[in-house]
Amino acid sequence: MHAWPASEVPALPGKGRDLRIHDTATGGRVTLAPGPVARIYVCGITPYDATHMGHAATYNAFDLVQRVWLDTKRQVLYVQNVTDVDDPLLERAIRDGIDWVGLAERETALFREDMTALRMLPPQHYIGAVEAIPGIVPLVEQLRDAGAAYELDGDIYFSVDADPHFGQVSNYSAELMRHLSAERGGDPERPGKKNPLDPMLWMAARQGEPSWDGGSLGAGRPGWHIECVAIALDHLGMGFDVQGGGSDLIFPHHEMGASHAQSLTGEFPMAKAYVHAGMVGLDGEKMSKSRGNLVFVSRLRRDGVDPAAIRLALLSHHYRADWEWTDQVLQDAVERLDRWRAAVSRPDGPSADALVEEVREALSDDLDAPAALAAVDRWAALQTAEGGTDESAPGLVSRTVDALLGVAL
Repeated sequence: MHAWPASEVPALPGKGRDLRIHDTATGGRVTLAPGPVARIYVCGITPYDATHMGHAATYNAFDLVQRVWLDTKRQVLYVQNVTDVDDPLLERAIRDGIDWVGLAERETALFREDMTALRMLPPQHYIGAVEAIPGIVPLVEQLRDAGAAYELDGDIYFSVDADPHFGQVSNYSAELMRHLSAERGGDPERPGKKNPLDPMLWMAARQGEPSWDGGSLGAGRPGWHIECVAIALDHLGMGFDVQGGGSDLIFPHHEMGASHAQSLTGEFPMAKAYVHAGMVGLDGEKMSKSRGNLVFVSRLRRDGVDPAAIRLALLSHHYRADWEWTDQVLQDAVERLDRWRAAVSRPDGPSADALVEEVREALSDDLDAPAALAAVDRWAALQTAEGGTDESAPGLVSRTVDALLGVAL
């Protein structure tokens, strides 16, 4: 599966700072100091209704992570999956009377278009669940043969008790885990499971549903969590720098994925930091496909909204915050974009050297994008009020906003 084209990232004078970021597992900030190549895995879409503003906010957050690392003169190895076979996708295809493969391909193509328009840096490896199946099957067999998984009516389940570190990503109570498991695709009430929280690794073939050759597992398809584990281990290995996604993936997805990987390798932890973006709401509720309260990037683009304004709307909120999408949020972003473009269109202006460092410092401090925007706002206001004589300043501001915030002025 191919990703989308990369926009050029301008080089800035000097060097950026190492990223201090909130780690869900420890509940505090950690300073990430990767080697020459920083490694990041971000969980991708289930392509049946893409791309809403919740998606866009999540991928914007991890685009900032990449940009901070690139500014430190590191290379970035970024991996993202596409869950191109799963119950919600199949259910939507049946509802709409269309082929599930065609639905997945259509929505994945639309997602690529949206990511390109928003100037999100693409992953080096963009892997669909279906194409990952040949690598998933041996991992499930390995877990089963090691006693970390078991069979139940043809399905294969992972035993959470096999991982002594289970629970150390979310740190949730067993009661909350059970509630979220039922809410987010698990089956804690299924009779015969060793632990209600045990997640499915391999689903035996069901009548009328797609299935693949699972070798000794029998025909079927993979569970949700093992999909990402197989892709991450294949392309990043254990101990990569950041596991990212929305906060709704903390449990069960990232918790289970970590336990799968740790049981497979005997190493801990799977990732050095578990980083999660907040939820975007609309009309007082979380924006989600199940509720149908979605604002789509593609629809805004069709209505003539500049993608740079959409990106500024996302950047105006801290990535970990839960926030509400409103017409005013977008209008504020449009007006900010106009002010910034007017400010950098002049032939000279006030020195921007300090601004570069302010933006760097803000983003290195747990991706504080609102603080970075405020710094550019101050420069733009000074340019409007007083101007300046530095002929390099407008160009430097444009390159800084482009390189670090992904906004083309």
